[in-house]
Amino acid sequence: MTSTHAFWLAGRQATGEDAFDVTSPWDGRLVGTVSIPTDAQVEEAVAAAHAVEAEYAATPAHVRAAALDHVSKRLVERTEEIAQLISAENGKPIKWARGEVGRAVSVFRFAAEEARRFNGGEAQRLDTDAGGVGRLALTRRFPRGTVLGIAPFNFPLNLCAHKVAPAIAVGAPIILKPAPATPLSGLILGELLAETDLPAGSWSVLPVANDKMPALVQDERLPVISFTGSEKVGYAIMDSVPRKHCTLELGGNGAAVVLADWASDEDLDWAATRIATFSNYQAGQSCISVQRVIADASVYERLVPKIVAAVEAQVTGDPDDASTDVGPLVNEDAAKRVESWVDEAVKAGASLLTGGKREGASYAPTVLADVPADTTVSCEEVFGPVLTVRKVEGEAEAFAAVNDSKYGLQAGVFTHDLQTAFRAHRELEVGGVIVGDVPSYRADQMPYGGVKQSGVGREGVRFAMDDYTYERVMVFTGLAL
Repeated sequence: MTSTHAFWLAGRQATGEDAFDVTSPWDGRLVGTVSIPTDAQVEEAVAAAHAVEAEYAATPAHVRAAALDHVSKRLVERTEEIAQLISAENGKPIKWARGEVGRAVSVFRFAAEEARRFNGGEAQRLDTDAGGVGRLALTRRFPRGTVLGIAPFNFPLNLCAHKVAPAIAVGAPIILKPAPATPLSGLILGELLAETDLPAGSWSVLPVANDKMPALVQDERLPVISFTGSEKVGYAIMDSVPRKHCTLELGGNGAAVVLADWASDEDLDWAATRIATFSNYQAGQSCISVQRVIADASVYERLVPKIVAAVEAQVTGDPDDASTDVGPLVNEDAAKRVESWVDEAVKAGASLLTGGKREGASYAPTVLADVPADTTVSCEEVFGPVLTVRKVEGEAEAFAAVNDSKYGLQAGVFTHDLQTAFRAHRELEVGGVIVGDVPSYRADQMPYGGVKQSGVGREGVRFAMDDYTYERVMVFTGLAL
């Protein structure tokens, strides 16, 4: 895994004049060297995508579906190899990396299925008023144009898949920019796409530096931007191109609410195990990881020791070890940031129940109680293995606590009561409510996205396809309906 990797320019391999090294956050070893596209090569990719838009949009559905099926099947065949690559460049424990490959397999399969049934057209009689007699409207969806997909480091394969697969499904060219820290997984997708019969120019995978992105974002030939990453960068993109169609999947401050009726030992054991696992998986580097536990006072004293014990049972260490639950963060700077936020909270009066120690890029799974509301760890997305616990009196106070955040991605509500579940769905200011589990659950076919500062638009294959297209109506005149 130490050879120089070419990038993918309009469907073919290419190399530039410079390159950069990708290193493991676990032990610093060289994982691979990646060639960087020149400005001229980036221009060539954009021009090729723009030129092929009409041809690609007219590609038969079976051609696009076949390409998506092919990628899905090839991911299955190369699962272990790709999982090892994800783990090496990202530091993700191998068991989670294998799970990520499995999810990407599903994303491309779902996209193949959707490509076959997408755009069947919706007919609407217009003779509901006298002026519409003999008229019928037919509405279909058409690609908005080339998509600029900007992917993050935390799911370096699956979140690239969530950009690429819906674009192929609708016949929209895509320029994919993988994260600089983890470009190798995105380049693997290029290898698999190159084995298909998609039109030349309809896709590129360009590991360009972040400082080159403003020019791409501003390019009028890229009318759709799909970005997953930080709130700061996402809204800066949207503000800079107000006339473009942007889908932003941004940060979160995921809350798990444990209500009074979730009170048996079995209930609390389940909640504690799920909370401990999903506050620390991916080393907490997930937008829907559990960052806040909001527990009813009637269960709080029993629940918190169970959470602490479950967190301390998480196995930390070498990502290559199949028993490891928690690996390093993406780099040492990220771990230092988490360390500084926890230190700030403790100095402000928070109680450190477990964890709180850093070693290089690794940070020990951490639980904090009595955290002041104005500390950074309370207000911002930690994006690390840190969990806060809070006691509340009743459902109303619990739901208010969830909503007391600038973020609104997903929330988990542990309750057995159906009416409570529907109230949570109605009252919580989030994009998704997970009942009986943590906020970290995501099925790749469901609509996924947030409100408030957690972004705009929705991913999930079918919903991203809607974002990449627009409705166009055709009216027939003089019909005998």
